[in-house]
Amino acid sequence: MYNDSDPRASLAGAADTRDSGAPIAPPEFFDFRASAPETGGTPEERTFVVRGQNVVLVHTFARGGEELDNGAPGGEVAVLTTDDAASYEVVRADGTATTVDAPGLTVVPPGASRLRVLTDGPIVRLFESGEGEWAERAVNADSYTRPHPRVAALTRWPEPAGEERVRVYPLSAVAEQPGRFGRIFRTRAFMVNFLPALDGPRDPRKLSPHDHADFEQLSLATEGEFVHHIRTPWLPDRTTWREDDHVHLGSPSLAVIPPPTVHTSEAHAGGRHLLVDIFSPPRTDFSQKPGWVLNADDYPMP
Repeated sequence: MYNDSDPRASLAGAADTRDSGAPIAPPEFFDFRASAPETGGTPEERTFVVRGQNVVLVHTFARGGEELDNGAPGGEVAVLTTDDAASYEVVRADGTATTVDAPGLTVVPPGASRLRVLTDGPIVRLFESGEGEWAERAVNADSYTRPHPRVAALTRWPEPAGEERVRVYPLSAVAEQPGRFGRIFRTRAFMVNFLPALDGPRDPRKLSPHDHADFEQLSLATEGEFVHHIRTPWLPDRTTWREDDHVHLGSPSLAVIPPPTVHTSEAHAGGRHLLVDIFSPPRTDFSQKPGWVLNADDYPMP
């Protein structure tokens, strides 16, 4: 379903919807500014928590001098920032601190940690959904009272190579490259793809509708405006059919896109647009493309 110029055109084929007929979850859409103010209030009041099947996303409009407590999770915490984000220090239980002052992805080992915010700006943290404290805070927690049957369960990928440490992957260390789809990093539980910035609207004649067999996609808009186009396939039970979604969101915002819906996101209106795609567990098809996963040496495949 990709045009020939799309780097994903050589990936495995689309999802086969001729299956057991398990229900298809509805897509969900969240405007962070509508519920979490950018200024004023406490860090908790400036924090928006939303989840998918395997991942909890925590977005905070952070202020310099504040501390954001990660708790003591049993899995890694991924921290992602883009152009206008805050700088921060990762402080672990032993008191060691790692400064992060550039956009990119930071992976924090399991165990107690916190972020000491150095400058103002948004910070996004990813936790595994098994971390009950975070999962229960999600605004859409009720959507996952029961696991969605079409989404693959999370089994952590292998331990990272080398000693346990905070791993920092600045976007400035790797240039965008034609033929590679975005800038992709993975952890044991997550895959994060920083897509290229777009100036102005996307050409409506060059969209990329596609579907996924068994994994959910979280599309995080950090700058600009997007229309998320989503079509739910028709299964034999007509009472479950849905109208197409064409949802216009500003930023920051999130679309949770379930399998096997057909979807594409369209940058809308003028200005600059940034989108980050998040998957859990990591995608095998992206991981099998040579050179696509930029920290593959640190995080081996199963």
